[in-house]
Parts: sequence; structure tokens; C-alpha cells
Amino acid sequence: QTILRLPRSFDYSQKNAVLVPAAALGVGGMLVYWLRSRHKIKTIEMGSGWWGSGERPLKGKEDESIRPFKIETSDKEIEDLHRRLGQARYAPPLEGAAFHYGFNASYLQKVVTYWRNQFDWHKQVEVLNKYPHFQTTIEGIDIHFIHVKPSYVPHGRAVQPLLMVHGWPGSFYEFYKIIPLLTEPAEHGLNEGDVVFEVICPSIPGYAFSEAPHQKGLDTIATARIFHKLMNRLGFKQYYIQGGDWGSRITTNMAQMLPQSVKGLHLNFIFIRRQGLRRMISVMLGAYVPWLVGLTREDVRRMYPFIQKNVYELLRESGYLHIQATKPDTAGCGLNDSPVGLAAYILEKFSTWTDKSFLHKDDGGLESKYSLDELLTNVMIYWVTSSIVSSMRFYKENISKDPSLTADARVGVYVPTGIAAFPQELVHTPHAWAKEVFKNIITYSYMPRGGHFAAFEEPKLLAQDIMHFVRKVEQL
Repeated sequence: QTILRLPRSFDYSQKNAVLVPAAALGVGGMLVYWLRSRHKIKTIEMGSGWWGSGERPLKGKEDESIRPFKIETSDKEIEDLHRRLGQARYAPPLEGAAFHYGFNASYLQKVVTYWRNQFDWHKQVEVLNKYPHFQTTIEGIDIHFIHVKPSYVPHGRAVQPLLMVHGWPGSFYEFYKIIPLLTEPAEHGLNEGDVVFEVICPSIPGYAFSEAPHQKGLDTIATARIFHKLMNRLGFKQYYIQGGDWGSRITTNMAQMLPQSVKGLHLNFIFIRRQGLRRMISVMLGAYVPWLVGLTREDVRRMYPFIQKNVYELLRESGYLHIQATKPDTAGCGLNDSPVGLAAYILEKFSTWTDKSFLHKDDGGLESKYSLDELLTNVMIYWVTSSIVSSMRFYKENISKDPSLTADARVGVYVPTGIAAFPQELVHTPHAWAKEVFKNIITYSYMPRGGHFAAFEEPKLLAQDIMHFVRKVEQL
């Protein structure tokens, strides 16, 4: 019997010899996978889209050619504009109202008189065409962009590709002052380091000369994918990206989608949607013991009194947002038909979003920061392309959803990030709050002056901060 049992015990021990290490290997593998998955960076799925008219074609590859584009105008276009300007009706403003009720009609008449009699659209078209424009078809729609390369690159100096994305109610034209500072820094007294850029400024789909989507649903994530495809089509494997307003959220989504392609992300406006008990405690204690919740004295100065600056002032400035996030086409009909209404609607934002105190000025302080030619050129871009309605729809596509359910809601940003906090921005986001989303902040700058339209208003300050950020990233 003993002899008969020997083969059985031998089989059993042999099985143990195989099973125990296998089990240990399996458990160990699962443990390693769990540990690695904890540190794995979450990303947004790139996905795909079709925004052209009708169904996506079943056969045939999309035309990936990059076509030169030139802005043109005609006497007929200008005659129609002048006719409409001449037939405008105005409602008299309340005495002493300044810009408290919106764009002051008395000043609006002065703007329209200048627009009708002195503004030279032919000349401004030449200004717009001084940089090379292009169009290319991506996901069924034509995407417009300008691409400016440095004319001279000193020996040993690397050229960094930089994608800059605008917002609403701006356009690619916002970057016309900052482009030469970035592409030819030595000629503008910015020859501090070895950073030179070639700049790509696309128009968001539905804005300016980028075709409007024909289908519902084109949001910042879809735009991020389109702009990644654009940069890939231009031959860039890695690049820097920069944005404010919608451009901030689009470029943030780009960093969340393909972090391996983004060398660095620079923002002058931040979307922070995470709230909760921790944020509430930070707000309550921040005014009294800011150091305890990671706030600086400058944060306190910009954020408090909190209810006034973050509730009342924001409510006053965001009525447009509720309209555009719900029924954009209704208000858009009138704006698309009336150049005077369009100018009032757009230029009012260039007043109070540049400096909150401009609310008290009869002229909205507009000409203290910009020229009428600059302001009207931006308005004309919306007018001649009939893009105000499609630009307003971008709000509905992005805000009509529960923000906690969007694909980017729980995805952090791990690429090197630079933040330029301008004092007159609509809301201030302190470093302590920003790092909850942006996990690798390389630079955070309290800018000395400037508001929402940083590249348009303070191009030199913004250019210096971008260069400072990129220089630090390149040294990592």
C-alpha cells in the first residue's frame, strides 16, 4: 500500500510545485498591474467626428491638402454695410448710465459714425493678409489658420511650434500684436534667451473663416481633436499650446487628450469646475488665514470680498452666457442682420472684460486700450463671415451638459503648465486651486496689469511670460 501511495503523493507534490508559483506569479502580476494603473495618466479618448453636411462619406479619403487662403472684400459688401449703418435706430440712454446698462447708445452713435465715414475695410483687409493664411479640411469642414514662421533664426537657436487659440468674442486677429514678438523677439527687445517660435493661430470651427459645423455636438473636446489633427498635418509631432477664454479649455483638452504631443500648456484663463467641501473651507478661511489654505496676499486682494467679486460681478457680466448656452439662434438672428447691434454686443465685452472700472465711463474706456480700427476689424471679421450665430452656438454645445459628466471632468493635466493670472480677468484662480487640476505647474505669474483679452491688450507682457515658461520647460 505504501508503494502504491508513492506515485499519488509524487503527483500531488508535483502539482503543488507548479500551482503555488503560478498562483504567486498571478497575484504578483495583479499587484504590479494595480500599482502601475494607479500611476497611469488618465486621458480623454480621441474619438472621431464628422461635421460636414449630410452623412459621412463611406468611401474616399478626406482631402488633406493645405490650401493658401486670402481674405477678400468687395465694393458691394461695403456698400451693403454702409446702407445698414445709415439706417440704424438708437434708443436714447438714461442720464448718467455710462455702461451700467450695457453699451451706451450715445457713444455707439460715435462709433458708427467713424465706422461709416472713416474706417477703411480695404486697408484692414491688407493688414489681415500680412500673415500667411491657409485652409484645410478636417472631419468634413474647412479649418482656417494663419501660420507665421520667423524670417531669421540665429545659429543654434531652436524654433518651437506654438499653437495659439482664441475665444469669444475674439478671433485669430487678437494675436496680430503678439505674433511678431514671438517670431522675431530680438527685433522687439525680447532677446533674453534662446526661445523663438513659429506661430499657428486657427479659427475655432464656426468662427471667422473656419466653416461652421453642420451637425450638433461640436464642443471643446472635438475642437481639441481637430487642432491636434491640424498640427499633425503640418508635420509637428510635439508642440506648445496657448489659450485664453474658449482657447484655454480647448488647449487644456488637447493636453488631456494627447499629453505625449504637448510639450507645454500656457494659459491666461482657467476653467476650474471642481467644487466641494474643500473649496468651501478655502473660501471661508481664505480672507482670515490665507496661509492656512494655501492662498497668498495677492490672491486675497483679487478674490475678496468674495461674494461681490465672484458672484455679483460675475452675474453682471455673464447674462450673455445664459442666452448663448440655451437659445443662441434667437438672439443671433438680430445680431447677424444688424451691424450696429453686432458691434454693441461684441464691443461691450471689450470694455468691461478689459477693465471692470470701465463700467463707469461714458465711452466704456474702449479707446484707452484699443483703437477703433482694431476693435472694428474684429467686429468686421464676424460681420463679413456671418459667423456670430455659429460662434454663439459653441456655448450651447459646451454648457448645456452636466459638467461633472463630460469626458474631461475627472481627467487631470500632467503636461508642464504655465499660468499668467491677469488682475482684471473675470475670475481669479489661485495657484492652490489650479494645482487640483494642473498637476505640473512650472510657472504661475501674477501679471501687473491687463484683463481678459491679454494678447490683444498686453501683448508684450504675455509674450514675456510665454517665453519665460518655455525656457523653463526646455531646461527640464
